[in-house]
Amino acid sequence: MNECGPRGLWGSFWRALTEPLPRLPAARTEDVGTSLYFVNDSLQQVTFSSSVGVVVPCPAAGSPSAALRWYLATGDDIYDVPHIRHVHANGTLQLYPFSPSTFNSFIHDNDYFCTAENAAGKIRSPNIRVKAVFREPYTVRVEDQRSMRGNVAVFKCLIPSSVQEYVSVVSWEKDTVSIIPGKEELWGLGGQGC
Repeated sequence: MNECGPRGLWGSFWRALTEPLPRLPAARTEDVGTSLYFVNDSLQQVTFSSSVGVVVPCPAAGSPSAALRWYLATGDDIYDVPHIRHVHANGTLQLYPFSPSTFNSFIHDNDYFCTAENAAGKIRSPNIRVKAVFREPYTVRVEDQRSMRGNVAVFKCLIPSSVQEYVSVVSWEKDTVSIIPGKEELWGLGGQGC
């Protein structure tokens, strides 16, 4: 039994090689070289200082150039607010510096998204959380603790809640000398190093 001929096991393979290919639709000129893509689809949150402002580029682009537009997460178009919010012709969203008295949560603490549209279609970025932080003076302090000699005292760094999300403890100091994390030093009460 010969399985290599047109009727054997290889018959369907043989037919596939000898039959004409199905006719594919012709590509239209406007489809060639068109694309939409995300430049940075990991951009999820932008936190900025109210005293500096922020520029947020649309994370999408295309070829040929895409029309870039910004929206609130609700789907509402955003509009320019003089000296507060502006969308540039290149699709960049800009929020200008502002004083605490002109804070508007609708503008300065909201979710935005960007779309890119050209002949290839339309794509939408993920929501981007844009949040302003006020630059204000604050003080961190160490909570007083009591402990008996020979016992352990745990000290806690108290950071005001208004800045807690943006401040982290990077070192501890005793008498202006840094206590380096990882050096398993114990500071005893009443003895050396107190």
